[in-house]
Amino acid sequence: MTPLRTVTLTLLALAAFAGNSLLCRAALRDTGIDAASFTVVRIAAGAAALWLIVRLRRCAPGGHGSWGSAAALFAYAAAFSFAYLSLTAATGALLLFGAVQVTMIGIGFIRGERLRPGQWFGLALAATGLVGLLLPGLSAPPLGGALLMIAAGVAWGMYSLRGRAGGDPTAVTAGNFLRACVPAAALAAALLPWARIDAMGIALALLSGAVTSGIGYAIWYAALPGLSPTRAASVQLSVPVLTALAGVLLLAEPLSLRLLVASAAVLGGIALVIAVRRPALH
Repeated sequence: MTPLRTVTLTLLALAAFAGNSLLCRAALRDTGIDAASFTVVRIAAGAAALWLIVRLRRCAPGGHGSWGSAAALFAYAAAFSFAYLSLTAATGALLLFGAVQVTMIGIGFIRGERLRPGQWFGLALAATGLVGLLLPGLSAPPLGGALLMIAAGVAWGMYSLRGRAGGDPTAVTAGNFLRACVPAAALAAALLPWARIDAMGIALALLSGAVTSGIGYAIWYAALPGLSPTRAASVQLSVPVLTALAGVLLLAEPLSLRLLVASAAVLGGIALVIAVRRPALH
């Protein structure tokens, strides 16, 4: 893979990841769609897009993924949607990213991966940033939405770790999205009396599922062979920043001093964890 192709694919994938937060927030703030309907449309659209990609690559779409991973994927998508009923795009992206990284680092530690002193400091700095963001105050995000987004991050971190088991990542993700349609449909059915949809809300959910989720994940997996593990983890630090900037420009969202300080602590702390080379498992 040429450097130019790697850079292009990486930038497209990062834009897609940021786009997920922007589309979800815009749909739930500015249209009539409810969170459960957004979730089921997003997952179904993502499944359809990934199924088509796998078929075009002439890989059999069946037999990939697992119900455990599908459950984690659904938990992430549902909590993500309900969290954005009250969070700004920037705050949600920061909480999601921080929770994902802390979850993956924590599970790695439980599995025997030992952190060096610099990494412990970085992890403590990131945790302090998250706690500081949630402390009561005029600029604190709604606690319910914040906890839901942290839960979404934990679910996505677990999903990501399960995805390291092997196999074609795009085909595995397609299978997981297909399976996740079952609990998503059950959620929508359970909340049917409160369901609300409109054309714009459905359109944004379709874009989130098919483009920024399905196609976005496929692009990211295509870029990964050209990135080292450290670089792949590092470039994802830009997602909350991209989301915050786009939220200001496209959604007219404010940037509070608390969010800026928390972002610096969380992203800086995680960058420090990534930058320090980890010892081998023992």
